Amino acid sequence: MKILMISCTFPYPPTLGGTHVRTFNLMKYLSQHHHVILVTQRSPDVTDAEVERLRDWVQDVAIFPPPGASAGQGSLGKVKRFAKFLSQGTPPNVLSRYSPKMQHWVDHYVESVMAKGQNSEFAITCEHSVNEIYVRPEWAEAIASVVDIHSSVYGTCRQLLETNTSENPLRDRLQLPLLQKYEQRYCSKFSGVVVTTTDDQQQIKDLNPNAKISVIPNGVDLEMFPVREVDPGGHRLVFVGAMDILANIDAVRFLALEVFPLIRLRYPDATLALVGSRPVAEVQELANQPGVTVTGQVPSIAEYLHQATVCVIPMRTGYGIKNKTLEAMAAGTPVVASDRGLEGLSVDGPNIPLRALRANEVNEYVTEIGRLFEDRRLRDQLSVNARRLVERDYTWEVAGDRYSSLLTELSAGKS
Repeated sequence: MKILMISCTFPYPPTLGGTHVRTFNLMKYLSQHHHVILVTQRSPDVTDAEVERLRDWVQDVAIFPPPGASAGQGSLGKVKRFAKFLSQGTPPNVLSRYSPKMQHWVDHYVESVMAKGQNSEFAITCEHSVNEIYVRPEWAEAIASVVDIHSSVYGTCRQLLETNTSENPLRDRLQLPLLQKYEQRYCSKFSGVVVTTTDDQQQIKDLNPNAKISVIPNGVDLEMFPVREVDPGGHRLVFVGAMDILANIDAVRFLALEVFPLIRLRYPDATLALVGSRPVAEVQELANQPGVTVTGQVPSIAEYLHQATVCVIPMRTGYGIKNKTLEAMAAGTPVVASDRGLEGLSVDGPNIPLRALRANEVNEYVTEIGRLFEDRRLRDQLSVNARRLVERDYTWEVAGDRYSSLLTELSAGKS
């Protein structure tokens, strides 16, 4: 079948964050079994070499420039988009990525499919909810369409307010009821909704009881994240993630400023590596803390995971399954993580092999990290059990096969 994948995020290289990783790997799998047409936007930092490399992985690519200053990217544009959100219900971050030229191309392509009567062999996917704006409600009856939302925008905003981690509480309190209505509206125009965890499935089901919701978790490229050959021992901690994402910024500051100083009191030689691209000033300044290193982008995340004694994932916000957790588990690095960091994963409990240690409060992190520093057998147990889980349930082949089956099923009923 033909699959039109819409992604405002340019999905290459697939190492820049969760959206890049998920979109690229689903596209890569689908391209092995179907004819995929990727429609995307090229941000200024995307190189010609990266464009050509992306073309190697997909049958067709239509690339558009992102909306520029002329489209209202300045302060006045932000005010206008927020006013439009209040009056029409579409969030500013969706409007800021909207390209009329890209919309015209999508419209023309879908109309040509319908004119040729190819509806039953065609599907549209929106890779992240920000792309839903390009799918017209009137296509619902004739064309199979899926929104892969990655995480609930309403649920995420509500969580930021509940955990007091919002950058702008006044704005978010104003937006919350609008986001609820927005998510209800956009989900209703799709044949199917894809989420990564059962928590997000419940979020969307509460808003849209009649929606067809499928849980398709993230995966790991096992070649990029081989299991480590030796346990390095020592007292080395690592956190991995894009360092310009609010949830990661909150997590690393909590880890470096509240948890790690207490670890250093017990283990004076302990180190903490904060590994990830685009570190903002709030992250860079953490390098001033004793034992803390901020690396920026690195050639191989797996190498840093292999060198670490423990990977700590103290996420306090953000719905959806975490790539960083799966990658650490695939690499065989023992994990200590919060409930948010372990969302969607069966890692402990009755009749479940222990695959990670759970912590949510400062004292819990200090205790669980200390346990792993002191107990090599426990580290080995987590390493083996976690890798087995990833190999069985969390590869991109598993996720891609589920995605392909869903698209085939939904398109078969269209004419």
